[in-house]
Amino acid sequence: MRYGVKYSDRAVKALQKMDRPIAAMLYAWISKNLEGCSNPRASGKALAGDKKGMWRYRVGDYRIIAVIDDGQVTINLIHIAHRRDAYAQ
Repeated sequence: MRYGVKYSDRAVKALQKMDRPIAAMLYAWISKNLEGCSNPRASGKALAGDKKGMWRYRVGDYRIIAVIDDGQVTINLIHIAHRRDAYAQ
């Protein structure tokens, strides 16, 4: 099974506010490592506590917070932010 990627409105807004080179780097990483992958858990880490069920992907100093939906075979990107802001929701 190959997973698709869906961006939340929040993730799209965050990418639009970032500098273009950083946003381009994040888009490139997502398309290379997540889009069409067969195991999205291999490059991420499960979160704990109140964020249980979510996954975190490290891309330099940025974090991508996602929910993996095995039933729909999609990775829903919830939030994209610098690491200092990524977990304060």
